[in-house]
Amino acid sequence: MLPSVSSKPALVVATPGAEPVAEGGYAAALLLDGWALLSRADLRASEEALRRWLAAAALVRPGSAGGSVVVLADGAAPTVQALVRWDPIGHAERELAERKSLGLPPAVRMASLTGAATAVNELIAIAILPNAADVLGPVAVREPQRGAPQGEADEEARVRALVRAPRSEGARLAAALKAAAAIRSARKAPDPVRIQLDPLEIV
Repeated sequence: MLPSVSSKPALVVATPGAEPVAEGGYAAALLLDGWALLSRADLRASEEALRRWLAAAALVRPGSAGGSVVVLADGAAPTVQALVRWDPIGHAERELAERKSLGLPPAVRMASLTGAATAVNELIAIAILPNAADVLGPVAVREPQRGAPQGEADEEARVRALVRAPRSEGARLAAALKAAAAIRSARKAPDPVRIQLDPLEIV
């Protein structure tokens, strides 16, 4: 990986986060696979895409000096518009407002419970959740099966439930789930439940 390149004409291919600095700035930058970055099943997909794009675009010389940036993505997408306007603050404010209206982190605290259906339902039944908590699901998910040989069918059906609570109840939510998991462990429950707080992936 090169930390920098000279000002001589050259085509530089780099992965996000590994872009070398060009002497005098790049004449142009082509940001590929925008659709792939924006369509990831991740709560932070759009902000991560914008962060990467801004970091790469910052290495390009100003437009007044002939610099240009081309992004391969839908020009009407809010994240692309934020890049065009160079407006990360406006993008962050819009993302937060949308998450508040949808009840998603960081506007609320959320826990993801993933495992066998009986195990997830048992943990929810044991947990003394805050009064304001909502349980969403469980719904079926597909996850890699641990220990499956390479090249063979490596997926098994699992379920995932989401437990949502106001931010002020975050500590109580975490404590309730920890206590419920401890009870299942003491009972030597056979099926584990993976607990994640404020997960990036919720589906």
